[in-house]
Amino acid sequence: MKNTADSVYLDFNATAPTSVEVQKFVEKFIKISGSWGNPSSIHWASRVPKLEIREAHKNIAKVLGCAPLEVIFTSGGSESNASILRSVFDAVFLEKSMGEKCEFITSCVEHPSVLKSFKYFESLGAKVHYISVNRQGQLDLEQYRKLLSNRTALVSIMWANNETGVIHPIKQLCALAHQAGALFHTDAVQTLGKFEINLHDSQVDFASFSGHKFYALKGIGVLYSRKGSRFHPLILGGGQERHRRGGTENVLGLASFAEMSKQRSKITEQAQRLEILRDHFEARVLAEIPSVTVTAKESLRLANTSSLVLSGVDGETLLMALDLRGFAVSTGAACSSGNPEPSPVLLSMGLTRQEAQNSLRVSLGWCTSLEEIEKFIDVLKEVVLRLRSFGDMQEIEV
Repeated sequence: MKNTADSVYLDFNATAPTSVEVQKFVEKFIKISGSWGNPSSIHWASRVPKLEIREAHKNIAKVLGCAPLEVIFTSGGSESNASILRSVFDAVFLEKSMGEKCEFITSCVEHPSVLKSFKYFESLGAKVHYISVNRQGQLDLEQYRKLLSNRTALVSIMWANNETGVIHPIKQLCALAHQAGALFHTDAVQTLGKFEINLHDSQVDFASFSGHKFYALKGIGVLYSRKGSRFHPLILGGGQERHRRGGTENVLGLASFAEMSKQRSKITEQAQRLEILRDHFEARVLAEIPSVTVTAKESLRLANTSSLVLSGVDGETLLMALDLRGFAVSTGAACSSGNPEPSPVLLSMGLTRQEAQNSLRVSLGWCTSLEEIEKFIDVLKEVVLRLRSFGDMQEIEV
């Protein structure tokens, strides 16, 4: 889980490298006799994977602050989100089992897997309300209170934003939803490993997580379904996960997730260390590079996340220039070749299209060092000033 001498990885909100502990576990696990067996079989080859699944439920439940039977394994955060949203939508519009509850509430800064699901539901006749945010990425709580009613079936609001790091008051939002008789789901993919989580204390009905954001393997996720919550599986099959998610389990993936969950004691310590690193990074950047702002600086944010707007510098161009120097970061603009579009999250916060296109996201991880941050700041300063000089030259020519 270390960067090479010539490269520095600063895009941990996109994915995290597998930890040393997970790497060692995987190497050991694949050598165990019968580890490749199908857990649903009843012969000797199923015993090892069946045990791993049982232990994984226990270990992951500890780090999430819930009961083992409330943990459902999926392929990742997007599947977990889709499963919950579709389950409630079907209950409302197909089964009509939720009475007069036929409306949904979400926010305008959600992950695409949530927003696109709701857009699809709207095309089928659902009523969806979108909570707005201010310049600091904070939800409009007054609007939220007004939209909640006895017609609200489900509220789905992310715990922490993947682009800005803004943390939403999930416990308060959930309490208000429950007072209105609505279910509450949170996309908590960005939270695990960044601060301590207790799902029972939060009172949420459903939550989504992804293993690869927590230094485990890709292709494994968790759907939390609170005991007693009504849930119908998205994928039907052979009865795996107590008939809540069909399909042969990704044993190696879930076992790697469980192995990383054993590092729970490091979460608070790492969060405190990364907050110091992030604050140092932002202080130096603001002091040494002119015309830079930190997005949502006044909000409660993930300790590892810094979203910058660098005036006069195209984010995609900056990203590519930094990549050539060995730094992996991301831009707030979701760009595709020939079709650059500013980040909907930043636009929803009130940033202009130009500001959104001038954005850069830096997200730190457990292996990020002060030395790497200092090196990155020096190179960032050099690259930004160089790119701005090109722009100045073009203005003179015009």
